[in-house]
Amino acid sequence: MDKVVGSAEEAVADIGDGASLAVGGFGLSGVPDTLIQALYRQGAGELSVVSNNCGVDGGGLGILLAAGRIVRVTGSYVGENKEFARRYLAGDLEVRLVPQGTLAERLRAGGCGIPAFFTPAGVGSQVAEGGLPWRYAADGGVAVAAPAKEIRRFDGRDHVLERGITTDFALVRAARGDRHGNLVFSKSARNFNPLAAMAGRITIAEVEELVEPGDLDPDTVHLPGVFVQRVVALTAEQAADKRVEKRTVRTA
Repeated sequence: MDKVVGSAEEAVADIGDGASLAVGGFGLSGVPDTLIQALYRQGAGELSVVSNNCGVDGGGLGILLAAGRIVRVTGSYVGENKEFARRYLAGDLEVRLVPQGTLAERLRAGGCGIPAFFTPAGVGSQVAEGGLPWRYAADGGVAVAAPAKEIRRFDGRDHVLERGITTDFALVRAARGDRHGNLVFSKSARNFNPLAAMAGRITIAEVEELVEPGDLDPDTVHLPGVFVQRVVALTAEQAADKRVEKRTVRTA
């Protein structure tokens, strides 16, 4: 039951070329930076990533992207990463854009063993009708476009069929965790982390504070350990290293 591994490097050692990853975080909040950096040093490439966004230039998943390690991104928002936009428009990166709520539910569904579900989100748009550019050609044309999805009518309203998402691995960050893998997330860092963790067949969690089994009040646990296979305890320095994506101040 003790799922703690000795280091981030050990935790990601078996992530191979071509693996698919669900990665928690929203912007730079709740991003598993230590695991991402360990994966960068490990060298795996041809990765398919499912994450709300792909980090920023020089931060989060952005470091794997800039190194050319990511070939496909399924996500909702890409506006803060110039390298992401450059690679996408140049045809170097496949991008599957998904409405944010749909992405969250696809991850949750995959974690719960639900293969697909119907939602009204995206009906009447290219999300449902197809045509969204997944990959551009070098000449600027569309090399691969999203196919149309099944539409079914419920209670007089059209709904689009969306597939649940599962991945080979998931990388997440939690404020507290015990040796059994039970996790507690802090405030806005409880964003896509629980959902990404559910979707991974092997889920690796970096925790800012590691506690013993029984120390966490069961009523405070946001994600039960059944979804987590490996736990990495961060050092105090790693736990405190949290970038601010956009610093906003007021005049004194």
